[in-house]
Amino acid sequence: MLRGNKVGLRARHEDDIPVLRTELYDDVVNSSRAEGGPWRPITPGSKDPRLVVDDKEQGHVPFSVVELDGNTLIGSATLWDIDTHNRSAHVGLGLLPACRGKGYGTDVVAVLCHYGFVVRGLQRLQIETLSDNTAMLRSAERNGFVREGVLRSSAWVMGEFMDEVLLGLLAQDWKQESRA
Repeated sequence: MLRGNKVGLRARHEDDIPVLRTELYDDVVNSSRAEGGPWRPITPGSKDPRLVVDDKEQGHVPFSVVELDGNTLIGSATLWDIDTHNRSAHVGLGLLPACRGKGYGTDVVAVLCHYGFVVRGLQRLQIETLSDNTAMLRSAERNGFVREGVLRSSAWVMGEFMDEVLLGLLAQDWKQESRA
């Protein structure tokens, strides 16, 4: 398990899947805002790649996020679109509704940075998020991500086009905090 100050990132367990499905993916608005495509229902027991991990897939590393104090599942985190040639990847996370607004997001981003830069040896991490996702913007910027641009009207979400903010962080600009 990778450890932050408040959270741990660990392998996805089978019993995490129903919780993540119900709390994150069955919520039409949340899922529509988080995914790059239209919401669609997930059949219980399906092998949907958003939930079920394919250990052979090297370009997509999903984690379950747990609270260190109690080992309670609080969300999902992913390093995705890993490009080993250009040494870059994208960062994503989703916290269960009851766990939002408690500082977990900033810690999850920090642990994903540690994984990307230290464990994987990447040069660049990138985040794309909706322009009104203040929690993700704040978590990214607290970890040193820099706003690099706005993709105007680039996301179709629940019947309207929305802007996305592009943020980037380079390995040499990242300030690694001590990890236990």
